[in-house]
Amino acid sequence: MTFYGYRRPDGRVGVRNKVLILPTSVCASDTARIISQQVEGSVTFNNQQGCSQVAVDQQLTMDVMAGYAANPNIYGTVLVSLGCENCQMDLVAQAISERTCKPMQRVIIQEAGGTLKAVEQAVRYAKQMVAEASLLQREEFPISELIVGTECGGSDPTSGLAANPAIGAMSDLVVAAGGTSILSETSEFIGAEHILARRAANKRVHDRIYEITTRFEEHFHAVGEDVRQGNPSPGNKAGGITTLEEKSLGCIHNGGHSIINEVYDYGKQVKSREGLVIMDTPGNDPASVAAMAAGGAQVVVFSSGRGSPIGSPIVPVIKITGNKITFANMEDNIDFNAAPLIYGERTVEELGQDLLAMVVETANGRQTKAEALGYTETAIARLCNYV
Repeated sequence: MTFYGYRRPDGRVGVRNKVLILPTSVCASDTARIISQQVEGSVTFNNQQGCSQVAVDQQLTMDVMAGYAANPNIYGTVLVSLGCENCQMDLVAQAISERTCKPMQRVIIQEAGGTLKAVEQAVRYAKQMVAEASLLQREEFPISELIVGTECGGSDPTSGLAANPAIGAMSDLVVAAGGTSILSETSEFIGAEHILARRAANKRVHDRIYEITTRFEEHFHAVGEDVRQGNPSPGNKAGGITTLEEKSLGCIHNGGHSIINEVYDYGKQVKSREGLVIMDTPGNDPASVAAMAAGGAQVVVFSSGRGSPIGSPIVPVIKITGNKITFANMEDNIDFNAAPLIYGERTVEELGQDLLAMVVETANGRQTKAEALGYTETAIARLCNYV
């Protein structure tokens, strides 16, 4: 099976062809929004970070910004900074250059002479990039060029019974074809980490799985909290999930049955053709999707028993549910119905094939419902309070 995408100068393949207007901090976010509104073919997001952060949090923000610009769905990037933030323009530009060699331009609001002059300058840069991007033609590539992120949010029992197993079957097919699949949400490994660890390719990966789950819980203990008290969420409980372990046992189905070859920290660059890997992300869905997009995923498949509208400015997000009531009630948001598995109308293998076909269609240009609605939520994980 193949798909049609855009070959980038760094060798990777995109399934979208957008210009990113990248705000390097919260103080540049509104300006970036104004710029993007004037340039068809561009995307942006509301960056709440980039300043007043301790070093570890700033690194998370830097990794997401650099990863967004490097994501193969992006043709090129116009960086917009205020000028006095912690994430200085030169630091962000250097981080991007370490990941990719794609086109990049810079605008500093304070140096440009204020918002209006910065907008005028950036709009010119962005329109030139969009014109260049429009000249590219899609080419045919094997599935091995795909990195597919998997996410689970707003879970109910049907997530673990149908939607996540269907995603797992799709994930196994991607891996078998030589591609890469990312299993995310460390908070939802807790109670099932031993099951994942048994599938590790080696002792190092085995130990890393335990390391990230232990580290995740210790972050909460350091501020006197217990992650197990806040998970499952009220919505999970209303849907019928009773314990964190029950939720975790459903979540890990997203990884199918493949060997786990690597564990990546939040937002780090994922290698192509690596099979099944784990990324250490929180349970917050926009923050988890952001990390996988920063890691290079071109498409994300997102299960939700209760239903979710969340999308991404960088990657198409395919929504799947195993709850036939949710599918009927949220038809505007859900792309794929896995409920036939529960009622014996389809097998998990058949649904996995169908879902892979939808991933390929989406890679070829088919809009997801989140894209059609213009959903671009972004959150970036944090460890500490603001300085």
